[in-house]
Amino acid sequence: MGLGLKWWCWWLTVTAVGVGVVVRGAPSESKNNNLVSRIAFGSCANQSAPQPIWDAIIKFDPQVFIWLGDNIYGDIRLPNKLFGRKRNIGPWKNTERFVPASEQEMKSKYEKAKSNPGYSRLRQKTKVIGTWDDHDYGLNDAGKEFAGKITNQRLMLDFLDEPHDSPRRKQAGVYASYTFGPTGRQIKVILLDTRYHRDPLRSDGSILGSSQWTWLEQELHGSPTAVTIIGSSVQVISNLSATTGPFFYMESWGRFPKERDRLFKLLADSKRGAVFFISGDVHFGEITRYDCATGYPLYDVTASGITQAVEKVVPTPLHFFVRFLAWLTPATLRVMDGNCRRKSCTYGMPNFGAIEIDWDANPMTLKLQVRDTDGNPVVGVNAPLPELQARNFNYVTSSKIGKHQKHCYLEINQPGIVRYRLAILAYCALAVLILSMMGVIWLCTLCCCRCPLKKKRD
Repeated sequence: MGLGLKWWCWWLTVTAVGVGVVVRGAPSESKNNNLVSRIAFGSCANQSAPQPIWDAIIKFDPQVFIWLGDNIYGDIRLPNKLFGRKRNIGPWKNTERFVPASEQEMKSKYEKAKSNPGYSRLRQKTKVIGTWDDHDYGLNDAGKEFAGKITNQRLMLDFLDEPHDSPRRKQAGVYASYTFGPTGRQIKVILLDTRYHRDPLRSDGSILGSSQWTWLEQELHGSPTAVTIIGSSVQVISNLSATTGPFFYMESWGRFPKERDRLFKLLADSKRGAVFFISGDVHFGEITRYDCATGYPLYDVTASGITQAVEKVVPTPLHFFVRFLAWLTPATLRVMDGNCRRKSCTYGMPNFGAIEIDWDANPMTLKLQVRDTDGNPVVGVNAPLPELQARNFNYVTSSKIGKHQKHCYLEINQPGIVRYRLAILAYCALAVLILSMMGVIWLCTLCCCRCPLKKKRD
């Protein structure tokens, strides 16, 4: 009897310990199992600028908010110099426009961003996750060569309240993945680090690096989910640099064509359905689409930025000119339909991204939007989930056969006269301006020469 009593005591002790472990582990697991139907995301938030857009984001009531980079502007921008010994703008520049900030300066900027009243209210009710881009990484356009990346990784993770024992604090880079929702209605969020391992621009080298590629392959070949969101700080599908040169170039996966092909092939091989991208960086909002990667429409929703926007850098009377240039710029992969506020289907004022999933609709529907500071949609698409399912598909073959089809026709494949029409227009305008000035000077010279002659005759 004594032996049986001891056995029961031992069994109850083990059971109690087991229950205690399950209960302690339950809150995080339970939180991840909650159904998620609304996700907001944004980028490019200057901590020193007003940020009224948080009111609209809070009104949208997202369960998750995703930072996509430039969460602060940590580096220091020097005054523009077109002439002189050190020139940082123009075709003859010989030095950079930005220099890194100290660790204390970066920390102070993060504290200022985190204490913003609107953002503080959002953090109280919404789970916040994120990755970084160049300005919070520490230096404009920087890649793996940047010396301050280890320190700045710690500061960025502190900003996101990452647990001190998180694997993200021990790895090289801030990439991570999250799964939200119950089985059958799960959302997987994969956040890429496009800075820590990125080779120099124009190298056509690697963006992610070997370790991150291995991790990404495991994530995409893992357990299926109803929806998969891949967050990239720079645009994946759009490659406007192919059409805006030589005046300016934007960072994107399109400037690393081998890496982008590898990414598209990985998605096709994984047979994963309902994958789409979200991105930032470019200071305007748009939605692009590529149909020759996975066998279903692959979207990239760009929301940029919380404070930074292309139309804000010019006087209000010139906003029409910025919109005209956006419309004129060749963009073969941009979604152009009646759901756009502007004719160009871009939006150059502060904005954020909004994702809504109607799980109860038949069929279940995915709504992707870019919204303004009042929370009103400016660009959007609706996609039934059954139309975003993987099928037998060969990326290499399809990308070659369908390269001239709509939403498969890459910007870089356009005829030169179309691809470079911005440059052609600018050079023609410059030529007209120069000829006009020469004509005015000739007329003035002619008048000046005739006036003395007329006086002599009188």
